[in-house]
Amino acid sequence: MTALQHVLESHIDSGALPGAVALVADHDRIEIAAAGSAHSDGTHPMTPDSIFRIASLTKPITAAALLLLVQDGRLGLHDPVDDLLPELANPLVVRTPAGPIDDVVPADRPITVFDLLTSQAGFGFASDFTLPAAQPLFEVQRDGREPQSFPPPDEWMAALGRVPLLGQPGTTWLYDTCSAVQGVLIARASGSSLPDFLAERLFEPLGMVDTAFTVPAAQRHRFTSYYRHGEHGLELADAPDGQWSTPPAFPLGSGGLTGTAGDWLRFARMLLADGVAENQRAVLSPESVTLMTTDHTTPESRALGELFLEGQGWGCGGSVDIATLEPWNIPGRYGWVGGTGTSAHIVPSTGSIAILLTQVGMDSPVPDPWIRDFWSYTATFTRA
Repeated sequence: MTALQHVLESHIDSGALPGAVALVADHDRIEIAAAGSAHSDGTHPMTPDSIFRIASLTKPITAAALLLLVQDGRLGLHDPVDDLLPELANPLVVRTPAGPIDDVVPADRPITVFDLLTSQAGFGFASDFTLPAAQPLFEVQRDGREPQSFPPPDEWMAALGRVPLLGQPGTTWLYDTCSAVQGVLIARASGSSLPDFLAERLFEPLGMVDTAFTVPAAQRHRFTSYYRHGEHGLELADAPDGQWSTPPAFPLGSGGLTGTAGDWLRFARMLLADGVAENQRAVLSPESVTLMTTDHTTPESRALGELFLEGQGWGCGGSVDIATLEPWNIPGRYGWVGGTGTSAHIVPSTGSIAILLTQVGMDSPVPDPWIRDFWSYTATFTRA
């Protein structure tokens, strides 16, 4: 048993996880472990190519897709989004985040493409869920782990447009919502659906054959079940023939994709290679990769949403480590975690990659013990 296998097995033996797949890579050195079962009944052993709901590991992929449209010249990085997203034109902003929801002022300026890419448009989840202006957002930005609960994009955007911003555009980092809006913007700017655009411009060039918003029937034998914590332990929240068996009305750029560790490895290697795929095909420009992996926040902009960040800022679609709070925090480390128990990061300075896929939902923004144990292992792997 490898050390990585032991990290996974310890949490499976305790009953915390039915199974997991983990991968760590450092240039040409790679270690992958699959442990436990794809389902809690133990009848289907986990394999390296098991398919998971990757949740918010979707966010960096969506940001990369939006940057492709910037590269194409269809969008300008600092262009207002009013023409393509008229629902967000002339937004109102609460005078103070803790103030009454009807105490609003006009936005100082329009929301831009860059605001959306960096999650600083003014809407999203704050650390304090009790803020008056946060309440209507919960009716719009539902649990992304239940994609079939979302209405079609146009209906969703109309509802979002009625929610006041918690901060002026470009000044306040808030979580999640901007990535969903990015997906809508990609579809409207490209004239294609988000699933088709991602497939054509990212998944096919990179060979990400199992990354999609649905899992076809022929591949569901590889699709893991998904669990949530319940009163009596882990409870089934979604089976392989559940919410990802049919196309959603709203393909969520914030968290709707499924995929494998191998697929996200291909995406990660492309980022580490300045946008070039393993087949030597240029996918993203070096400038786009730099935009993704550079922190665009300030201490002031992070303050309202700091619950979601631990020694991190935010690039485009993912966090960027800026403080060494733990052994795994390396300045410039880029990636994110997903609410279905997933984690994926790259470290440009060392060329390392770390991916963990589990099937147990997170109950808070604070990563679960098995994620932290995996991160601890990655710190020793990169030093070896």
